[in-house]
Amino acid sequence: MKQHLLVIAVAAAAATGVSAQADTLAKIKSSGSITQGVRESSGALAYTLGNGVYTGFHYDICTNIIRDIQKKLGVASLETKYQPVTSQNRIPLVKNGTVDLECGSTTNDENRQKEVAFADTLYVEEVRIAVRADSPIKSVADLDGKTVVTTTGTTSVQLLRQNKRAAGINFKEVTGKDHSDSFLLLESGRADAFVMDGQILAGNIAKSKNPKGFKIVGEPLSVEPIAIMIRKDDPEFKKVVDDSIKAQIKDGTVAKLYDKWFLKPIPPTNTAVNLPASAATKAAWANPNDKPKAAYKVD
Repeated sequence: MKQHLLVIAVAAAAATGVSAQADTLAKIKSSGSITQGVRESSGALAYTLGNGVYTGFHYDICTNIIRDIQKKLGVASLETKYQPVTSQNRIPLVKNGTVDLECGSTTNDENRQKEVAFADTLYVEEVRIAVRADSPIKSVADLDGKTVVTTTGTTSVQLLRQNKRAAGINFKEVTGKDHSDSFLLLESGRADAFVMDGQILAGNIAKSKNPKGFKIVGEPLSVEPIAIMIRKDDPEFKKVVDDSIKAQIKDGTVAKLYDKWFLKPIPPTNTAVNLPASAATKAAWANPNDKPKAAYKVD
């Protein structure tokens, strides 16, 4: 059913000639609605509770952005429509006008900036290392002779091998079919370390039988700005979105929402991710910008 509705939405957008140059604010005002792109499984940033209910850090930020768009337009009401998106279709659906505001877990990079625009960054992801609490591993240098697990289809181990601190280090690589399987290899002792996005590591630790039995260590292997995505070449709409983000930073809303989603118990399991805001994330709040991944250097 969802797939059928998606096909209809894409066809409708094409029929009305919506393009990257569309006046998004005029489109929203004319239709009386805004379409928010939502993710079904992007950790604490954005996910579904089922039955068409969506939530998460970026979801809440976007709810506030939509409130500010309504104020900007001066309309009494504004309907929010939700369009589930995936890694494969999120950019096309923003480009063709189906989605006005994509509120998921999209990395802002230079290639994507050729097709879409990004709002100011509010979350910066770091690829890190998870180990058991009693492990002597504290950094990349300690992985020599160890077994490292990562998830099939990800680039985490490549990032590890490319890190200058890994020069001359030899480790055995094993893979899990998904993140849960990878964590099980660490939990069961079949791997000494699990290399992955910090949020994924923290989430798996939080859901484990013994969260205190694990820790996240080492230097960031990659730093990626994760941002809300909008159509390219629509500066007026981008300004409204960015102004809302800046206001939410200034009044403390962003910090409170971060604590809500990353430091406190969250549904459906009521476990905490326990991932304090990184220095890079705090820097993004202190100096709002839409810089791509290339601007974030890893030592």
